[in-house]
Amino acid sequence: MANQRSSFTYDVFITFFGDDTRYGFAGNLWKSLSNRGINTFVDDHSKGDEIASTLLNVINESRIAIIVFSNNYAFSSFCLQLLVYILDTFLLNHRFIFPVFYDVDPAIVRYQTGTYAEAFSKHDKKFKYDKDKVKKWRKALYQVANLSGFHFKHGDGYEFEFIERIVEEVSSNFDLVPVHIANYTVGLESRLEEVCLLLELGSKQVLTVRIYGVGGIGKTILARAVYNKIGDQFEALCFLPNVSENSNMHGLVHLQNRLLSEMVGLKDIQSGNAGRGVSGIKYRLRRKKVLLILDNVDTLEQLEILVGGLDWFGPGSRVIITSRDKHLLAFHGFERRYEVQELNHVDALELLSHRVFKQGIVDPNYTELLSRVVTYASGIPLALEVIGSNLSGKSVDQWKHTLDRFERNPPNNIQNILQISFDDLDQEEKNVFLDITCCFKGYELTDVVDILRARYGQDMKNHIEVLIDKSLIHISLDGKVTPRPLIENMGKKIVIDESPSDPGRRSRLWFREDIVQVLKNNKGTSNIEIIHLDSSLIENEEAIEWDGEDSEEMPNLRILIIRKCHFSKAPKYLPNSLKVLEWWRYPSEELPSDFDSKKLVICKLPNMGFMSPDLTEFLQNRSLGRTIGVRCESQGLYYLSVSSQTCSVKDSPLTIHAQLGHLSLFKLHKGVKFIEGI
Repeated sequence: MANQRSSFTYDVFITFFGDDTRYGFAGNLWKSLSNRGINTFVDDHSKGDEIASTLLNVINESRIAIIVFSNNYAFSSFCLQLLVYILDTFLLNHRFIFPVFYDVDPAIVRYQTGTYAEAFSKHDKKFKYDKDKVKKWRKALYQVANLSGFHFKHGDGYEFEFIERIVEEVSSNFDLVPVHIANYTVGLESRLEEVCLLLELGSKQVLTVRIYGVGGIGKTILARAVYNKIGDQFEALCFLPNVSENSNMHGLVHLQNRLLSEMVGLKDIQSGNAGRGVSGIKYRLRRKKVLLILDNVDTLEQLEILVGGLDWFGPGSRVIITSRDKHLLAFHGFERRYEVQELNHVDALELLSHRVFKQGIVDPNYTELLSRVVTYASGIPLALEVIGSNLSGKSVDQWKHTLDRFERNPPNNIQNILQISFDDLDQEEKNVFLDITCCFKGYELTDVVDILRARYGQDMKNHIEVLIDKSLIHISLDGKVTPRPLIENMGKKIVIDESPSDPGRRSRLWFREDIVQVLKNNKGTSNIEIIHLDSSLIENEEAIEWDGEDSEEMPNLRILIIRKCHFSKAPKYLPNSLKVLEWWRYPSEELPSDFDSKKLVICKLPNMGFMSPDLTEFLQNRSLGRTIGVRCESQGLYYLSVSSQTCSVKDSPLTIHAQLGHLSLFKLHKGVKFIEGI
């Protein structure tokens, strides 16, 4: 459970019959609890029949009561009167009572036999005119003896081991130190305040908040901070870390048992099955004001088993869940949500500088490199920590070399965290994610939608929405698709790992060197689905050579996009599987004669040397089923754009399919005519 000391003056109140245990067991128990840091009050001096108001205040201000029953306990009317008050107070407020049966059988206490019968014989005579009082004492003994407690009998073990068991059980009911958050945090206070506002701590409603964001962004740290800040306002609380991993390793029933154990303060609760666990949680917690935090939830089943409904918990309860999935938690009442954003540049720089320069003094020689790291890490604290650890103590040249390596091949510990979000996607969503991160960063969203529709033959907007909801990609204010650099590199590494040493066996190619190697040496294979070459023109760069002889070896190539690159000549062949063809400065007057464009949906050929006089025949022979020039779709041209200084098409009506959605003909001869309806 959590640290709730701000609500109670004392952690534990111990009451006992002095002559039996004061200088032995009770004293040793008090010392052991105190040594553990548990603030313990011992009722050592009270006598008589009346309970002082100061002692009643101590009981009210104690979180846990330990009642030590010994052979002569029942002879003390003071102890019995105190017992009644403790039971009434603690049971009403759902606080913990631990009965300890020290060298006396619980049955003797429960049924008032043996020495307890002798004691009550005296009480019956002494209080013969106040029989109700004696009845209350008997009832209190019966009630408390039915509670789960501890029984010690001389000769059955060592007393110090018995005391250790009690101390461990008491300690398990509250954390004496707040849960560890992080060695160094920045930007946490403002986030903490925002989440607390969402929680509306003064409300009697059962409220829930879902904290979501990409892996490594700081969801767990924020949840821990909330736990430490507000835990003392609840009767019972539980922080279940890494629900996803622990449920896979130990099962959801194990998590149910742990939740109940922490909430009600009992060890070794065994539900047996999920159904019993649900019943146990609902029965035991429905009147308690609880704080429950479930960290890293990734399936609805986990929610249904651990938080099946808000009526499981008492008024004022709060349930907080962290997840990578924005929409997973839109389930049975989780309407309040908080997205953990990346650190701003200033906070990210502070965190990185602290990690790299332990003494807090930043070497000015590293200023530009620090900014480069911050940009690369995308404001993700985990990435800043990992990269900072790798760079600490290294020279400027080593920094540059390490950053170059990271940008191509992210560190494994970052990759593994980020890839969890990718692994949760279905196959189509994974494909769309890899297409975008490897090839379409910075594209207009509308263009990406068109390209993906052409590639897959269906609208992929819903898949893009899923990626946005999982914080895997973002859409900028100007409508461009912008995955964070770390996320982008994670996606690229997944593809590179398909075939680390042979790029021709990867599904997507985007590195200039890899593409040149594959095309020049005709190393294309059936694995390749996208070739996207978009690199800045280099002065005096050697022209790329590709004869297209390997086209038949790339029967699954769907997208070929070439921009800002100089080819010595056009390929003799193009794969007939192409659905998207975009080639700026296409180095020929015409496309290969045997290229079958029936599958083309989008085609861009800006600044093409298109000299063929029979453009009409060219288009008609291909059923205008896709795109020539710019973009086309379906059985007819959907988007056609031809840009050419030399193309001359005179008096040639173009027969365009009815599904043409866009036609752009730039710099063509003024004699081009269109049939009605174009």
